[in-house]
Amino acid sequence: RPADVGEEVTLCGWVQYLRQDLFVIMRDFSGLAQILIPQDEVRLQVAVTFTISAIVNDSILISVEILNVCRKLPFEIKDFVKKSESLRMQYRYLDLRSSQMQYNLRLRSQLVMKMREYLCNVHGFVDVETPTLFKRTPGGAKEFVVPSREPGRFYSLPQSPQQFKQLLMVAGIDRYFQLARCYRDEGSKPDRQPEFTQVDIEMSFVDQAGIRGLIEGLVQYSWPVEKDPVSTPFPCITYEKAMKDYGVDKPDTRFAMKLMDISKTFHNTEIEFLKDALNQPGGCIQAICIPDGAVSTADGALKSPLNRLMPASAKQQLLQMAQARPGDLLLISAGTQECRPLLGKLRLQCAELLEGSGVAVRDPSAFHFLWVVDFPLFLPKEEDPDQLESAHHPFTAPLPEDAHLLYSLPHKVRGQHYDLVLNGCEIGGGSIRIHKASDQQHVLETILKEDPSLLSHLLEALDSGAPPHGGIALGLDRFLSIIVGAPSIRDVIAFPKSFRGHDLMSRAPDFVSEDELKSYHIAVNWPAGDEGNQEK
Repeated sequence: RPADVGEEVTLCGWVQYLRQDLFVIMRDFSGLAQILIPQDEVRLQVAVTFTISAIVNDSILISVEILNVCRKLPFEIKDFVKKSESLRMQYRYLDLRSSQMQYNLRLRSQLVMKMREYLCNVHGFVDVETPTLFKRTPGGAKEFVVPSREPGRFYSLPQSPQQFKQLLMVAGIDRYFQLARCYRDEGSKPDRQPEFTQVDIEMSFVDQAGIRGLIEGLVQYSWPVEKDPVSTPFPCITYEKAMKDYGVDKPDTRFAMKLMDISKTFHNTEIEFLKDALNQPGGCIQAICIPDGAVSTADGALKSPLNRLMPASAKQQLLQMAQARPGDLLLISAGTQECRPLLGKLRLQCAELLEGSGVAVRDPSAFHFLWVVDFPLFLPKEEDPDQLESAHHPFTAPLPEDAHLLYSLPHKVRGQHYDLVLNGCEIGGGSIRIHKASDQQHVLETILKEDPSLLSHLLEALDSGAPPHGGIALGLDRFLSIIVGAPSIRDVIAFPKSFRGHDLMSRAPDFVSEDELKSYHIAVNWPAGDEGNQEK
């Protein structure tokens, strides 16, 4: 700074590189500093004391002190040096020195600090830690099992603090908040990790509008100052509207290309497969128009096997309904409403292909928030469509106007479940909870066919005067990865796991000896031919 010219200061950091044996470039989290070495100096070290010169960007070296020596690193700490992700994970402590990772983690810290300030200081929430050693929860994702010293008895790492935060509502902690560590024994994906952090929130005497308003304020309050401000309230659409227009329940609204029902165009069609689709229950024909998506065009004529099977009037009607122009691509799907997700996936893939060819489709600097509400409370099980499973979790309350169907037609009930979507990614989800023990037992025992004794503690609590309550959980890792434009949530976590759920740096998970297993009364049942993998 100009005000510091002539001052003697000390810098500590790493030597980035030498320049012409006259300058040393030092680096720490705040950036780079160029230091001028007098001609009679012959050594470079890590801690330097120097006088700031009036020469712009240069400072004159006075003395140096060796703090530590450095072995040859597996890669250079420079942003333009490309490293494989496995190498980055193996030497994560070096990868974290990069300017991008420093920015990501420091922004994460600032974001968390602002969230805590908003919830606790502005809205009177209480930060309560809940246990990470718990018991198995019916339904949901696969859980990690933790052995105990009692034969045959195991803990489970919680998928979320769901039950505990509901118990806190019964206990009178009417506004709960926690930065919760959650665990799911699932395959790792770019937006998933076996252990992750969520901003967990629960409130008593609240409705959906109250939760949504709180979260919109939280996002605004904690939003990075270097980004364009966030406007509220966020748009809100129903699950049915999302599926109808976008084919997915977490639509990316940064671009159009909506699904459209073109069944009327083919009402009297003689094309066999289209006629069959329309004649089945719930049958329809849907399409999406991809601007400038055609591989080639010739005088605006349709290039499709359907072209020779459709009369001219039907072609004209189709083009008008789709508002298609020469060079556009029409993707058509025929079948039941279950075909909508197919077009939804194609919509996203087409956007990626267009962007890959240089066409601007989604603005990477734009942030489009969206609430999706009125989800089905239950869905048919994939392995047994005659049985139902929770669309969200078994503690979600039905919409008041559908509550009478809970005991007669549960498959038609919509839930008080709401998701927060950002640029096509779900960053949060929550619901108003069932707060009456009789309704909760009916859902568990009669509808989901689960053993209610596994949740006897929760049922007893609800029967002790539980208040109406609801909450939400925001995925901190996913939210931050979108803000910084990271391709994976691994880029906003200090020490993440690999795709296989492994820690490449420490080589976890690791083997445990038979002697250590004996105290837990368990043994490993090795697959045939894998006995050699066990460490002796």
